Amino acid sequence: MPSYETLRLIWWALLGVLLIGLAVMDGFDLGAAILLPFVGKTDAERRVVINTVGPVWEGNQVWLILGGGAIFAAWPPLYAVAFSGFYLAMFLVLCALILRPVGFKFRSKLANPTWRRVWDWALFVGGLVPALIFGVAFGNVLRGVPFRFDDTLRMTYEGTLFGLLNPFALLCGLVSVAMLTMHGGAYLALKAEAPVADRAAFFASRAAMALIVLFAIGGLCVALLIDGYSIVGVIPHDGPSNPLMKHAAANAGAWLANYGNAPSILAAPIVAFGGAALTILFLSARRNGVAIVASALSVAGVVATAGLSVFPFLLPSSLDPNASLTVWDASSSQLTLMIMLIATLVFLPIVLAYTAWVYHVLRGRVTTAYVTENTASTY
Repeated sequence: MPSYETLRLIWWALLGVLLIGLAVMDGFDLGAAILLPFVGKTDAERRVVINTVGPVWEGNQVWLILGGGAIFAAWPPLYAVAFSGFYLAMFLVLCALILRPVGFKFRSKLANPTWRRVWDWALFVGGLVPALIFGVAFGNVLRGVPFRFDDTLRMTYEGTLFGLLNPFALLCGLVSVAMLTMHGGAYLALKAEAPVADRAAFFASRAAMALIVLFAIGGLCVALLIDGYSIVGVIPHDGPSNPLMKHAAANAGAWLANYGNAPSILAAPIVAFGGAALTILFLSARRNGVAIVASALSVAGVVATAGLSVFPFLLPSSLDPNASLTVWDASSSQLTLMIMLIATLVFLPIVLAYTAWVYHVLRGRVTTAYVTENTASTY
């Protein structure tokens, strides 16, 4: 069996992979929903947009389930604190996500223009709110979350929903919205026909520009305005999962320390900026297949930047830095991590292979002629 330290690192990396998978795979259909009212000028064009993601969006939700399940099983204290403290925010996300299946199913039930317009905007909300809240959550992780533990490890959370909506967190939310709008637009440019594809490419390019600017502003805020967290002294990497057995402190510029200790992780923000710039370039050259790859790389770079910046912290505490959850003191047991790793090595390749097969079968553009001729089988 690998050492406890190694298993903790593996599961930290796997959590990052799952979050990136969620952002890349589920991100483009959230982005497509955000763009739905703007790239589709007629009912037929909006049906084209909906049918580009209609066959795959439910499968993309697997990444959300995998991410939540990995947090629950591999990092129980993180699951407990995050899902308790962010309860109302998670409830908003859940309500918005419920609008998606309802919108997909109900929109086509009536041909009334007002009925369909209402569900178009419902789908827009179902894409915008999760994109915004996920970014807000990352922003609060970078700032620190107001929770603490008593000496029996009972958690107390002292924040509010409106406290989560602070200026820096909202900036991170805008980064997330711009990122997923870019990704969704790049996907529509690949999968839809003109003029929907042309409009989507235009909005994706503008969203990529916004992402570059907002991501840079966010980086400056982290460097100059936001206190980071650091471990004081040495924390055993194979010790018990008790966050109160360490000393931590909040100090300016702490999140940048990882880049000084391991300059190679600068690759993450470089990929984020470079992927967005290449998305603009490839979309302008109408190389949509390469553009979606560049967009996915940018999304992965943004998520990886956040994760690598806060390592080894998983969820820092602004009330009591010593109670912060880290990779070294917030995991399940060594045996649990090992059993889960074996299961992941068996089933994750199956998920990836099946996903690749589905997208291979569904390759090609969705056209207006197709959705109008197949009313019974399309949205």
